[in-house]
Amino acid sequence: MKILMFGWELPPFHSGGLGVACEGLTKALLAQGAQVLFVLPKKFALPKTPFPVLFANEQEQKSRPFSFDFSAYSTLVCHLGLSDKNQKAQKAFAPSDLLAEVFAYAQNARKIAAGNDFDVIHVHDWLCIPAGIAAKEVSGKPLVVHIHATEFDRSGSLPHPLVYAIEEQGMQKAERVVAVSEFTKNKIIDCYGIEERKIRVVYNAVDNDFSAFSVRGANELLALKREGHKIVVFVGRITLQKGPDYFLRAAQKVLAYKPKVFFVIAGSGDMHAQIIEQAVHLGIADKVFFAGFVRGEELKKIYLAADLFVMPSVSEPFGITALEAVSLGVPIVISKQSGVQELIRNALKVDFWDIEEMANKILACLDYPVLPHTLKEESQKDLAKISWHKSAQQCVKIYQELCK
Repeated sequence: MKILMFGWELPPFHSGGLGVACEGLTKALLAQGAQVLFVLPKKFALPKTPFPVLFANEQEQKSRPFSFDFSAYSTLVCHLGLSDKNQKAQKAFAPSDLLAEVFAYAQNARKIAAGNDFDVIHVHDWLCIPAGIAAKEVSGKPLVVHIHATEFDRSGSLPHPLVYAIEEQGMQKAERVVAVSEFTKNKIIDCYGIEERKIRVVYNAVDNDFSAFSVRGANELLALKREGHKIVVFVGRITLQKGPDYFLRAAQKVLAYKPKVFFVIAGSGDMHAQIIEQAVHLGIADKVFFAGFVRGEELKKIYLAADLFVMPSVSEPFGITALEAVSLGVPIVISKQSGVQELIRNALKVDFWDIEEMANKILACLDYPVLPHTLKEESQKDLAKISWHKSAQQCVKIYQELCK
């Protein structure tokens, strides 16, 4: 089985879980005997990968421009009341440099599709959907659209109409839509009107080599633990979707009862300055450490120092960071509004908006050693049932269905 796969990023050059998931799944597909040609939008100094990588901007496509049906865009603009008179709103939703890159990627995808032999096109998230549609137009091969997050997850109740249009058209044109959880599947049905028969749920996983054995060097956070402090960790983009503001509000309540706790926020995003200001406003700035965006060994050091991992996401299609924490023996508190809670049964779960309950669960883990010990042991059993191998098997089954 030959797969033409369009992605947007790969580790170590990644901004979140999308690149991690693409790499994990692709390596597992290779182990299943699939041949994967992985395409990225532009060239960068990517370390050697076990699968071939093609950079789309090296293709210099000069054929007819890529066309896109923006009817879904028009429908949503009308639905949101963004009329021509509302110029400020229209400007906010105008095409951006990012969208220009997305459509340039699609144009280059034509030459890639015309010059390679493959059985199925597999694209990851909205950034790659136009490229997948272009490849399908050229080749006539079946299209699989893999949804790791929807625009409603990222933006809440006011989605970007152009992004929504891309997602909606891609899922309509696809022969199969892959959702990373039942949570995401239901959102695809409810918000995009996609027929359930087209959708398959394929869960994410965590790499087997994501372990403590590769960590070297000093871990400064451990010095705080030796002084009797507890460490509570948030790992993720600092954006509306991930709920860092709820994390801080819960932290304030925890600190009122238990002052010797440090809260670590590892990530970056458009709410970074706002969250720093919030920590000051709440009077807990001296108890919050902003680590910035970290990866690799530095990220593992944060997990290994943690007494507890908290994922307070407002809308989390999956949540690979929760699996990373469990794999390193960290008990977790996770949002009920997440996909990963469908797999990790032995976690403390809370509605993202319930700050009182979130604080109570954090305090329970910090005050009663038996609870985190039990959570660690039992969540490891849950994790043992999850693997990229299983996810790849499900994808291969989808490919086979489409190639009969």
